[in-house]
Amino acid sequence: QLQASGGGLVQAGGSLRLSCAASGFTLDYHTIGWFRQAPWKGRAGVSCISSSDGSTYYADSVKGRFTISRDNAKNTVYLQMNSLKAEDTAVYYCAAARLEGFYDRSRCLLVLEYDYWGQGTLVTVSS
Repeated sequence: QLQASGGGLVQAGGSLRLSCAASGFTLDYHTIGWFRQAPWKGRAGVSCISSSDGSTYYADSVKGRFTISRDNAKNTVYLQMNSLKAEDTAVYYCAAARLEGFYDRSRCLLVLEYDYWGQGTLVTVSS
């Protein structure tokens, strides 16, 4: 089971840190992804981190503003979000894929690659 938390209301330019905690299984051998779904839009990949070498990948829209990291000892993955914009407003989901990494890293932003999903956490950025 995955539990996402840390969402909330923040002003544009502010920061939030989301957490994704796993229970019942270890994240050690999984690639973890963050996705978001804005109102009236489909779910889109934001970032991912592999377990094999800790490599990361970001959607262009968040590159340079968001940072994904993992703490295997805590069985938790984080998404640090800085310089938030109104267009970042969405429900954020974390997911786990039963792969240590992707040969083509861009595939880690695809919904269909993931096996387990947590419930979402709402991020609202006011302009």
